[in-house]
Amino acid sequence: MAPGNKQFGIFPAPLAADFHEIVRMVQLADELGLDLVGVQDHPYQRRFLDTFTLIPVLLARTERITFFPDVANLPLRGASMLAKAAASMDVMFPGRFQLGMGAGAFPEAAAGLGFPKLNPGQAVDAFEEAVEVIRLLWSGDRGLRFDGQHYWLAGTHSGPVPITAIEIWTGAGGPRMLEITGRLCDGWVPSSSWAVPEKLPAFHRQIDEAAEAAGRDPAAIRRIYNIAGRITPEPAAGFLTGPQDHWVEQIQMLSGEYRMDSFVLMLGDDAEKQIRAFAEVAAEFRSRA
Repeated sequence: MAPGNKQFGIFPAPLAADFHEIVRMVQLADELGLDLVGVQDHPYQRRFLDTFTLIPVLLARTERITFFPDVANLPLRGASMLAKAAASMDVMFPGRFQLGMGAGAFPEAAAGLGFPKLNPGQAVDAFEEAVEVIRLLWSGDRGLRFDGQHYWLAGTHSGPVPITAIEIWTGAGGPRMLEITGRLCDGWVPSSSWAVPEKLPAFHRQIDEAAEAAGRDPAAIRRIYNIAGRITPEPAAGFLTGPQDHWVEQIQMLSGEYRMDSFVLMLGDDAEKQIRAFAEVAAEFRSRA
């Protein structure tokens, strides 16, 4: 996926009680021509389905839409198994899975499941190692070795090899994670709840500076925005609240002034109506572009 190609998608909550409704909504998004489905990864949430069980089921029940964990909780998944899962999905559904990955939110909840509780510095160190380990395990090479503080490879063979180039997208706002994003990763996935538009330029700047220092083109790093709002027939009432024309103008602002190139709508009430309206927003945005 080229970073300059504007994409639109949905972000359904993976509630176990809503499984059949999730399938229906994702199929609708696929049929309406939306591009992305993000699925959050919080295994300690007792009401949630497992993200890496749900995504393959949804892939099998859709035709073209791309899925990504929004974002995978690295400490609960582990680099080697994330690499295996991602490669497996690309082999089964070529080009329809990207790896969103974070250093790990809610460490206390992770510890409640019996996993080690990493402090923030350790979590970021582990994330940086994981990026290298995952790419080694996608390389097709044999006898892989890696000697890190958090991850090791001791002569293992990589495989299966992804059919297409899987990207690694980060969900983070801390300075070290933004530096790693710019230096090593392929995309950045902030959420409008914490990365409000006014904060985006400073975040972009940190990513861009790290990319340039590493000899990379900052424009090659995709910027995916999880957005919360509501499309209504009523007059505009603030950021991403109002009629479709208002949404198109807001997306134009976020795309132009704030450099975001993909938009993933968090679903709430009236999910079907919101998906249909968002697909119309996407079509109108593209027609104006």
